[in-house]
Amino acid sequence: MSKMGSLLTERRNPRSTDIDRMDARGLVRLINAEDSTVPSAVAAVEDALVAAVELVAGRLRSGGRLLYVGAGTSGRLGVLDAAECPPTFGTAPSTVQGIIAGGYGALVRAKEGAEDDREAGASDLFEREPGPADVVMGIATSGVTPYVLGALDAARGSGAATVFLCCNPSEAASVAADVVIAPAVGPEVVTGSTRMKAGTATKLVLNTITTSVWVLLGKTYENLMVDLTATCDKLRDRACRIVAETTGATYEEAASLIAEAGGSVKVALVMKKAGVGAGAARRLLEESGGSVRGALERAGKGRP
Repeated sequence: MSKMGSLLTERRNPRSTDIDRMDARGLVRLINAEDSTVPSAVAAVEDALVAAVELVAGRLRSGGRLLYVGAGTSGRLGVLDAAECPPTFGTAPSTVQGIIAGGYGALVRAKEGAEDDREAGASDLFEREPGPADVVMGIATSGVTPYVLGALDAARGSGAATVFLCCNPSEAASVAADVVIAPAVGPEVVTGSTRMKAGTATKLVLNTITTSVWVLLGKTYENLMVDLTATCDKLRDRACRIVAETTGATYEEAASLIAEAGGSVKVALVMKKAGVGAGAARRLLEESGGSVRGALERAGKGRP
């Protein structure tokens, strides 16, 4: 048997060998049952997730970046997560970046052969000029993708911290990285189709890491995304509702506060809750590392 054939994600799933005999309801139930096992697999690697969150938060707090590197589904999910950080948390687009084998064209049309080029992984990463302040996270559900492994080698050589995410624990053990995250999701419903359970696990892991990191870095107040970038009607409405709900202001008052705050939900919140002007609110936030809760505590208006 080839090495690929021995991988957990490439094995046949005994529960789905007769899928070509199933009707629509049977297929839906089977796929849902298999998908339901993914959260527990991710929960089993909690310690590694915590380590990754702490590592990334520390580097980003010091001005570093998080660079995802992947191929196929893994690469697309990395690019997706990176793209969603600026509108959700108000981060600079350069802070979290996604690198995919085959370039951005591979986001919409598969370029499967690109994943076999180890040198291209290193070259594409070097274009981002990684350094000791950064974290490079390689995503390869198989654990053996040359493009990703080449990028991780390059990352280590540049002094960047490294995280490796895969769904084959046996392969993960042989990859040198500061943190290894290896949820064992098992064989797929369709053999080798890692866009399914492995892809779901990848999305859960990336959601957990970046959301946790940005919460730790003060991008939320309570469970509200107070650093959102209000670039559309939906987000402008959400911004007004956040300020109104948390301060007791009317919707119209909230809109006025946000305008006075230069569009910043955080500044508007501190202005209203601390009873200060926009300039003072900004200073309180700066002194608190951008944390609304910390700014209110400094102003004597929040709970410790």
